[in-house]
Formats: sequence, C-alpha cells, structure tokens
Amino acid sequence: MNAPASLSPYSSATGKSNVERHTLSVLVDNEPGVLARVVGLFSGRGYNIESLTVAEVAHAEHWSRITIVTTGTPEAIEQIGHQLERIVPIHKVTDLTLRGRSIERELAMIKVRGKGEMRVEALRLAEAFKAKVVDATTESFIFELTGAPSKIDDFLDIMRPLGLVELARTGVAAITRGAEAG
Repeated sequence: MNAPASLSPYSSATGKSNVERHTLSVLVDNEPGVLARVVGLFSGRGYNIESLTVAEVAHAEHWSRITIVTTGTPEAIEQIGHQLERIVPIHKVTDLTLRGRSIERELAMIKVRGKGEMRVEALRLAEAFKAKVVDATTESFIFELTGAPSKIDDFLDIMRPLGLVELARTGVAAITRGAEAG
C-alpha cells in the first residue's frame, strides 16, 4: 500500500478537506507575455485554472482584466494572490470571493441533437432556463445560455440525456457589486 505523498501549500488541491473555489480579478498591462507569466505562476505551483477570461477593460491605459477561477486551500489562494501582486505589469489583484459581493456570469453555446419528443422536451426545458435558440436544423439546435456557472451546469445536466452533442463556454466574467471598483 502506498503512503500518501505530503503536499506543499502549492500542490494540487485534490483530496484536501478545506479546498475552496475562488474567483480572482487581476488588472494588468495589456502587453505580450503578461498572460503567460500569470498562467506560469499557477502551473509552476501545480494549481489548475478552472476558468480563465481576458479582455481589455481600459483602452486608453492599455489595461486588461484577467478573471481566474481556481480551487485551493485559503492559505494557498492567499499566497497565489501575493505572488501575482509581485509580477511587475500587474496593477491590482482582487479575490472576489473574499469580497463577497460580486456577480459571476458565463456564456455557453450548447448543441443538442434530437427528433420527435426529445426535440420538444429540449425546447421546453430550454425555455424554462431562458436559453435562446441561435441555430436550428431539422436534427439539432444550438442554444445560447448566459448566467451563473451553476445555472449552465444544471442546464447541461438535463440536456445530456436529451442528446447533448457539443459545448462551448466562455469562462467566468466577474465584477464586484456596488459603487466601488474591485
């Protein structure tokens, strides 16, 4: 029988009981290599990035926001935040999970194949989730759904037995609530 390997604070979070999901917002200069440095910090520590989105948010300043969803112990997430802050072209790191007042949304396009009753059921359930039909053929639909990641997960779970064929997700976009910047 193999003894469990001891895990550093940076090791994969799998199997730890106090693992938490965190959403980090990182304001960076929009220049080549910045994303690679940020992702390299995660991979170098053995942490998985569950979702990653990047977009320019201040054109005149050439700033982009990187939104990262990851899991880890509270201590490890805190350490990642401190290490991100040390990367030179980073202006601000905010743990939106700790701020507690943030909104997360994601866009998904879901292709579902179906005929007859399965097709009718897929349309009925899509309407209940407020999913929009963006393409239709006689054999399939492509639904567009925007919402919290958990809403998209729930929709996927009910579409699988009805003929889920393919899926594309944008990743999480998040922002703090209220008048103050995150």
